[in-house]
Amino acid sequence: MKENWSTFRELLVPAAGPRGLERALREAIRAGHLPAGLRLPSTRDLAGQLGVARGTVTAAYDQLAAEGYLEARRGSGTRVALAAVTPAAAEPPAAGPVRWDHDLRTGMPALGAFPRSAWISACRTALNGLSDHDLGYPEAAGLLSLRQELSGYLARVRAMVVRPEDVVVTHGSAEALVLLCRSLRAAGHTEIAVENPSYPGQLELIIEQGLRPVPVPVDDEGLRVAGLLGTSCRAVVVTSAHQYPLGVALSPRRRRELVLWATTVDGLVIEDDYDAEHRYDRPALAALQALAPGRVAYLGTTSKTLAPGLRLGWLVLAGQHRATVVESKRLHDRGNSVLEQAGFAELLRSGGYDRHLRSTRRLYRQRRDALLSELAARVPAWQPIGIAAGLHVVLRLPAGTDDRELAGRLTGSGILLAPLSAYAMTAAPFPGLVIGYGNVSAGRLRSAAAAIAEALSA
Repeated sequence: MKENWSTFRELLVPAAGPRGLERALREAIRAGHLPAGLRLPSTRDLAGQLGVARGTVTAAYDQLAAEGYLEARRGSGTRVALAAVTPAAAEPPAAGPVRWDHDLRTGMPALGAFPRSAWISACRTALNGLSDHDLGYPEAAGLLSLRQELSGYLARVRAMVVRPEDVVVTHGSAEALVLLCRSLRAAGHTEIAVENPSYPGQLELIIEQGLRPVPVPVDDEGLRVAGLLGTSCRAVVVTSAHQYPLGVALSPRRRRELVLWATTVDGLVIEDDYDAEHRYDRPALAALQALAPGRVAYLGTTSKTLAPGLRLGWLVLAGQHRATVVESKRLHDRGNSVLEQAGFAELLRSGGYDRHLRSTRRLYRQRRDALLSELAARVPAWQPIGIAAGLHVVLRLPAGTDDRELAGRLTGSGILLAPLSAYAMTAAPFPGLVIGYGNVSAGRLRSAAAAIAEALSA
């Protein structure tokens, strides 16, 4: 243990500022350089080693303890938490010669199903319709024709109350969240509530923007609003249509409670409409935004419906934050590519987007069924949870299972997937595995289930 710390300490010296120290420690824990259970120096000792104020170290320790990376126990000092968040477990490994027999990571749609012909046709039609003026620097909020098509589509499909002037086109939902975090910081916010468990990359993004993520538990009805009431937050990020990663939908009762909370605290709900287009057992509920357009900022993206490589997303918001968001977008990148915006607008207008979604919904349902039927036959003790939707499924493991150890064992057998505990800021609600099936054929999924069973028996 001493060797781990002394080796790493030298890397902390150039990063010894308040944010730099916090970031360096977080990344070291995630990468495994500081293993679970390692006792860290006291705040006074580390401050002396690095030549910084003790308050700098205390602030870093407190933040990382709040995120679940560290735990402080009376009489035994500060240690790396046994249930420390390890976002890297849910992310692609570093490039190298390793070849995985079964890549079951989440977040990837069926790339082979991308509607190439329809996209080329839409882009050709759109380009022919653009004026010379349109090829200049774009409007920061986005191409008007796309904002018009999106507002109509969202009103029709997600029952939203939206006008073209409420829409801001972004580089995926990630940039939309960055823009909102910047606006919240400018308005005096220092923290933001997040679902627990949730997407680790989202936590990194929030922290990078200078806000402190505050975990709020999720159960089978979605975000526990009662847990939100116990915080001082006035902003929260929710995946209401299909919670990531647990796969539950925010219940109607909780939706009303959440809107009431936002109204009471003069707050903002950031609705990440993750996987809303991929519901297989029934039509999806209307967007949360429809209940309170002035209190809900809505995030959407083509990354899970078409392809992440398009880098197209949108943000719908009205009220005090919109002007700040648009100005930040203008200063940051001068707007999205006009050609991709025009092409997507034409895909929406022509009905090509709807046709693509109808096709991929059938495809993903078949893949989900193939995976779950094979696992049910081979590993019946593993129970799928959540609604029939999305591009991944969470499997609840028998009580007492170490999901990190199991995920590591499966990875060693060439089956790449993530433990549920990798998504939790504190202890996970139960041991589980998170398995993506969107970009894997039904046949390969059956083979993966067989390989999992074989690895377990071995």
